[in-house]
Amino acid sequence: MSRLAGKTAIVTGGANGMGEATVRLFVEHGAKVVIGDIQDEAGQALADELGDAAVFVHMDVSQEADWAKAVSAAQSLGTYNVLVNNAAVLLFKSITDTTPEDYLNVIRVNQLGTFLGIRTAIEPMKAAGCGSIINVSSIDGLHSATGLSAYSSSKWAVRGLTKNAAIELGQYGIRVNSLHPGGVYTSMGGADHLTVEQMNKSVYADFPIPRVGQPIEVAYVSLFLASDEATYSTGSEFVADGGWFTGMRRPGSPCS
Repeated sequence: MSRLAGKTAIVTGGANGMGEATVRLFVEHGAKVVIGDIQDEAGQALADELGDAAVFVHMDVSQEADWAKAVSAAQSLGTYNVLVNNAAVLLFKSITDTTPEDYLNVIRVNQLGTFLGIRTAIEPMKAAGCGSIINVSSIDGLHSATGLSAYSSSKWAVRGLTKNAAIELGQYGIRVNSLHPGGVYTSMGGADHLTVEQMNKSVYADFPIPRVGQPIEVAYVSLFLASDEATYSTGSEFVADGGWFTGMRRPGSPCS
């Protein structure tokens, strides 16, 4: 399968979870991939498993020097024309309990990291004549919940930055879209504490799709956006949340 033949991608936070699923799917569909992550052991193991199609780069997305290394690695593999800004951190604290340092730590990774990724992709993608930048926001970049002041702020910012970049970069053939997962079975989503069955019963029973999502289901949205099948999509939000943002079924109501 070759939906991404001739494309080279950087996937941040690519060592596990949604990032790992995206890396694997991109390679399966013909791309070369730079796996960027701070988790060296897991990232290198994934690169070793995938062989010549992938390389691992230790990457703190808030550091410009690390972005320069990742772009150089991508250009050594081929024409750098796909970026998935996936790396993120989550903080659950009330506004009262969130310190300025807490807040800025989240902003540095989720928001500044995405900005730096876009910024460093511009010239290589302009030279390539096209590109696709996929900024992984969240369902919490469309609404919010208690305890998510820093996280939700950063994910709303990613959504806004996506629209600005889409306006500025479309003239160069560079598309920029945001991806909004919600309820995905990853470490960040609670997989370290609950089994799928427990999560489906306790959290997702009243969702339109009454189960937790799997990382591969989000990765397939990135695959579409990275491919030439999405060449007229830019500045848009793509949601993969099992209907969370749509609303819940009410137990006891008709059709429940």
